[in-house]
Amino acid sequence: MEVFEIWPAALFLACGVLGLVAGSFLNVVVWRLPIMMEIAWRRQCSEAEDQPFAPPPHARGSTFNLRWPPSACPNCGQRVAARHNIPVLSFLWLKGRCAHCAEAVSLRYPFVEIFATVASLTVAWVFGPSWQTVAALAFTWTLVALAVIDGEHKLLPDSLTLPLLWAGLLLALVAVDGAPLFATLRDSVIGAAAGYLSLWIVYQLFKLVTGKDGMGYGDFKLLAALGAWLGWQLLPLVIVLSAAAGSIVGIFLIASGRRSRGAALPFGPYLAAAGWIALLWGTDLMNMYRHLPL
Repeated sequence: MEVFEIWPAALFLACGVLGLVAGSFLNVVVWRLPIMMEIAWRRQCSEAEDQPFAPPPHARGSTFNLRWPPSACPNCGQRVAARHNIPVLSFLWLKGRCAHCAEAVSLRYPFVEIFATVASLTVAWVFGPSWQTVAALAFTWTLVALAVIDGEHKLLPDSLTLPLLWAGLLLALVAVDGAPLFATLRDSVIGAAAGYLSLWIVYQLFKLVTGKDGMGYGDFKLLAALGAWLGWQLLPLVIVLSAAAGSIVGIFLIASGRRSRGAALPFGPYLAAAGWIALLWGTDLMNMYRHLPL
């Protein structure tokens, strides 16, 4: 940390490069993890054998995980050469198309890489050369993966939400110069429980009144994880921000005809965005609210 204190530019350079690399890997997670889960479900559930499922070409081997096989085109299955796998630059160089089959590559790839980089630089700017930056980077990258997966598949994998939850609880045991990184152990445990139970109660009430499922259990686990990182005090801010953003986007999509009134809207991206904002600026926002003339 002393090096970054002496040369602050080195911190931003390091976080920028890490953000680009992380964004590239997050694209692998976002693309492969739902497929890995689907393959596992198919193997576990014999009743699903009669239901159609066609994995992409490079996912049809005996081994498919985040490490193997190497990056390949989702359309033709051809392996992506190292020179074509440089974050952002390769997308621009190839004009957004596969080098083998010329199929258009999703804009999600450069978007995730750029967003992860900008978010990483923002974390470095807010927390500076500290252990908070190291933890917040991991928190940020996990939330990016969860938000994109939920946005595309309406799915919040336990393999991401539960480690995030446990990491938040364990970090609450760590103190630097006598102060917790983000939340005390007491606040973290209460936050995790309150985060899960608050959405679980809303879910049960909604189901009791309408007979429908208003959200998935992954949302409960994600808010529990956010509560573990932030402490219970910032949960109201997360809920208000995520609900407001989700409502605004939902109304816009319905008004523009892009989504029907009864269509499900994934809540995970809004929880993730609100949780990230709360980690970086939550205390300042709550203090601003308390000093508002009412």
